Amino acid sequence: MNPLHILLLSVHGLIRGRELELGRDADTGGQTLYAVELARALAELPGVARVDLMTRRVVDPHVASAYAEPIEVLGPKARIVRIDAGPEEYIRKEELWDHLDSFADNALAFLRAEGLNPDIVHSHYADAGYVGTRLANLLGVPLVHTGHSLGRVKRRRLIASGVKRDVIEARYHMARRVEAEELTLGSASLVIASTANEIEEQYGLYDHYQPEQMRVIPPGTDLKRFMPPDGSEQHAPIAAEVARFLNDPAKPMILAVSRPDERKNIATLVQAYGESAELQECANLVVVAGNRDDIRDLDNGAQSVLGDLLLDIDRYDLYGKVAYPKHHRRDEVPVLYRLAAASGGVFVNPALTEPFGLTLIEAAASGLPIVATSDGGPQDIIGNCHNGYLIDPLSPEDMASSLLKVLQDKNSWIHLAEEGLRGVQQHYAWPAHARTYLAAVKPLLEDRRPTRQPPSRRPGLYHDRAMFTDLDQNLLGDPESLAEFVRVVREHRTCASFGVATGRSLESALKVMRRYGIPMPDVLITSLGAEIHFAPEYAMDLAWTRHIDHLWTPSTVRAILDELPGLKRQPKSEQSRFKISYYIDPQIAPSLEEINRLLHQGDQTVNVTLSFGQFLDVLPIRASKGFAVRWFADQWGVPLEQILVAGGSGSDEDMMRGNTLAVVVANRHNDELRALAEVERIYFAQAGYARGILEAIEHYDFYGSCRVPAKEAV
Repeated sequence: MNPLHILLLSVHGLIRGRELELGRDADTGGQTLYAVELARALAELPGVARVDLMTRRVVDPHVASAYAEPIEVLGPKARIVRIDAGPEEYIRKEELWDHLDSFADNALAFLRAEGLNPDIVHSHYADAGYVGTRLANLLGVPLVHTGHSLGRVKRRRLIASGVKRDVIEARYHMARRVEAEELTLGSASLVIASTANEIEEQYGLYDHYQPEQMRVIPPGTDLKRFMPPDGSEQHAPIAAEVARFLNDPAKPMILAVSRPDERKNIATLVQAYGESAELQECANLVVVAGNRDDIRDLDNGAQSVLGDLLLDIDRYDLYGKVAYPKHHRRDEVPVLYRLAAASGGVFVNPALTEPFGLTLIEAAASGLPIVATSDGGPQDIIGNCHNGYLIDPLSPEDMASSLLKVLQDKNSWIHLAEEGLRGVQQHYAWPAHARTYLAAVKPLLEDRRPTRQPPSRRPGLYHDRAMFTDLDQNLLGDPESLAEFVRVVREHRTCASFGVATGRSLESALKVMRRYGIPMPDVLITSLGAEIHFAPEYAMDLAWTRHIDHLWTPSTVRAILDELPGLKRQPKSEQSRFKISYYIDPQIAPSLEEINRLLHQGDQTVNVTLSFGQFLDVLPIRASKGFAVRWFADQWGVPLEQILVAGGSGSDEDMMRGNTLAVVVANRHNDELRALAEVERIYFAQAGYARGILEAIEHYDFYGSCRVPAKEAV
């Protein structure tokens, strides 16, 4: 086969060959760096004749003049080609949609003028996917696509951050983006993703999800930035900054680097360290969690994470054993890895979920063994590099034992470090990435299969129906029916959202879902409706948090209820910012009516729930499972009449009343839901657990017409 001409498309962002302005704005980030590095790496291969990276030409006094140059040489066989499209000035990517057809026409004209016909067109991001689909069809060549981020996933994140649907459409043109992504996925001969998790959990949301057309090729890592220790790291300012916290800075270092975000699970790491005298004896813990001057100036989430960090250090008396520097520069992160490696330490990523795990690759390239969450991308990284251990991020015991396993055996430590260096060179260096890439695209040029028949599209752009179920009472009692339920949910994932509404905390819910093989839901309502989280990273819906804070004074609620007979506060793990939980002994405690009366007398407007006859929970007046489901319906634009909710205890009742489709499973708790038998829209299943939900799916024709049948006898 002749050497290839590869055309890369990255329409938006400020792209140049040196000193990329990463982080200048939302459009100039990792995707621009990836495209430039890929162009260079591919051009180094003997099987490649030419690489052209096409982007938009920008003539704007507010940005560097380099972006106005039509051609920029990256090397002997690689260049950046800048194409005119739309206004000359720099505009954000969401404003480019009306100019993409012009970009495609001008790109084709450039190729024709130079007498070029690329062998492969490779688009990056949705806008380039739109252009790439047109160019590949006009040129008659295969299309390769890398999404980098996906519109359906970003829409969830924006909703979680409190942005309204109409604002999302007006500002981000999300409908056009998702349509472009569907078009691209339907046209691409190959889709490149970073992890298997990305393919299943993110691309799986699309109608044109065809995993057989998708390939995991992780992005390359800059091995000039990340390398094993050479001694110079000991004299870096960040070394002294870390050492000032520690009684014995020479001990091996357990290093964690992340944002101060609840999902990064720093609290469980500190708990694992604090509860293991053995771990404290053999290593220091270094937590690098963002930059701050004053914790009180940070947002509520970061305040909570860092506040808990300080409280846990005090709780376990870890002074002199834990370092938590306030500031670090981006160029000091590689130094931190080298310091940890030089100490004989370990890098740990305890996140609840980790879609990729770039820090793990950086640590491995620095000669540092790793311990990482078993959820998501780390499975691929440790599977490729064999340089550490996967852990249950919700088990402090598992975390501590895996860290000790790395730290206490010097021969094993050396083996893991060497395996990591070898694995990064083989799988995650840019030359390795380019070789794997070329091996994946070459067969496309020899492929003589008939044209793909794209799968049918849903009538609307987004999911038009959703199902919510409790965990314990509905899904955990019958493994056989659960397996069938999981199959049905997965089969219909592109047409219906799947949600879980539980009284459990986020950590507890994730743990039990993993244990029982329950699919990770699109929406996870936890703590009886006090929190709403959206996949894939389970970001908390901050708008919901602000909404339910109305009239909420938890200290006063506790003061009233703590003194009552028959009430005992549940453990700290069952409490949250918006949920106060007690065990209740109905033989001794006042009645539910009396408890409500006492709270009203104390000027407390709250929502009190009794479940299973023994759990009393108090939430803000605006928070409950039912309110949370309705908030989801409003934010996501799903009609209540097309939301199926399944429950089996008293805490599910308000979720099931009203216009939702509802099913009470046969194994419901005692008579807590008996009053619902008189409500016309509620179906009482003959079967229990997941089989009862399957029965209701058929009863309502949920995946078909979503109809409400005539009232039947129960």
